[in-house]
Amino acid sequence: MIDSVLATVAEMLVARGQNEAADIVKRTTPRLEESGWDNWDGGITLWTIRLPIEPALYARLGKQREEFERQIDACLAPVISQQTNDRYSATISPHLLVRPDWRQGEPSISETTRRNIFDGLRLENVIWHGRLNPVEFLQRIWNLKRLPSGDPRYNDAAGDIWQHTVNNEDLDLDWIYEDERFNLLGCRSEIFLRFLCEIVHPIVRPDRTEANTIVEHFNEQLRQEFWELSPVEKIAGRPRYSFRSLRNRAQRSVSRARSVADALDAGWMQQEIERLENAIEADPALAIGTAKDLVESCCKTILARRKVEFSRGADLGDLAKLLTRELQLVPEDVSDAAKGADSIRLILRNLTSISHNLAALRGLYGSGHGRDGKHRGLTPRHARLAVAAAVAFIDFVSETYRQRETKKQASQASEAKKPLNGHSPR
Repeated sequence: MIDSVLATVAEMLVARGQNEAADIVKRTTPRLEESGWDNWDGGITLWTIRLPIEPALYARLGKQREEFERQIDACLAPVISQQTNDRYSATISPHLLVRPDWRQGEPSISETTRRNIFDGLRLENVIWHGRLNPVEFLQRIWNLKRLPSGDPRYNDAAGDIWQHTVNNEDLDLDWIYEDERFNLLGCRSEIFLRFLCEIVHPIVRPDRTEANTIVEHFNEQLRQEFWELSPVEKIAGRPRYSFRSLRNRAQRSVSRARSVADALDAGWMQQEIERLENAIEADPALAIGTAKDLVESCCKTILARRKVEFSRGADLGDLAKLLTRELQLVPEDVSDAAKGADSIRLILRNLTSISHNLAALRGLYGSGHGRDGKHRGLTPRHARLAVAAAVAFIDFVSETYRQRETKKQASQASEAKKPLNGHSPR
């Protein structure tokens, strides 16, 4: 019953335009749990439909998860009421991972992401071994002489694979994706990523345009788990790719932003930073919008502490102007004050406008509009630009604010020590 119920719920969610919640319902293997008993009206059993999703996706959802659960429950109620008087509710949760290598190095790339990458190769009819034969390709990564043969006529994988891919060609083109000897769906991330790098190696795939297209597909999936392929050198004018983790790159700016939020004791900024950290690589448009929100929160926090009034409808530009004036951001030791003021105002205006203008692009690149085949969305590099600009701004103004406060307190302490009416205080 539960499967037909969720199929109906998913269709209702799509009809309502709640596609993200529908995708969660579709991608999970539900688990039904009895969660309680209600004595009201003769007694009903309370049930929880647990919808487990990938831990990385669960983390990225943040507070959106509660909204998706409400959307699912709203569609679930009328469907369930036709079957039983019991009460059902949906709960999205992270599914438990079974990864022997989870303690070592970078986190593993999920099976879902790996399957998505392989499905993309299938859809585009990409021959994974390029212009090499499968044995030549695989020997670039594995010692086939040490891997077992699936054909009793041969002593090792090298002979077996040659027989069935070169000599007879009786295996499917995508046999490698499911072959247990290579375990591409569950092997260490480094092995999986090296396999992808070899697919677009200039020796394997000399056509630069084709290789670039494949890399774009790989990175679209990999960046959701903070990995990407990037060029490291050129061979005969063609890029050779290697893999790198994006976690440290994304975290450097975020770490600095956390320091600012801690210094200002701004809880709301901390929430925005958490959302920012999860979105830089996975959801660039969200990260860009959050970077703008972070700047606004910083401005409002400092202005409120300085007891400077601002209207509820003040935009980022208005807030930045108020803050620039309040903190007197032109250094006192600038010899040409007017010139210095103009230059610094220009820099500050540019810092705020970068994140502000990039945030406006979400309307052009977001969901809800038809796209042609050439459409390309915002990428993590746009997000990193916006985040770096936002962090540079809040770092500068928060440090200036602390210096002004320190100077103000020192001045007040000095005034308190001055004698009254020419007489020393007793």
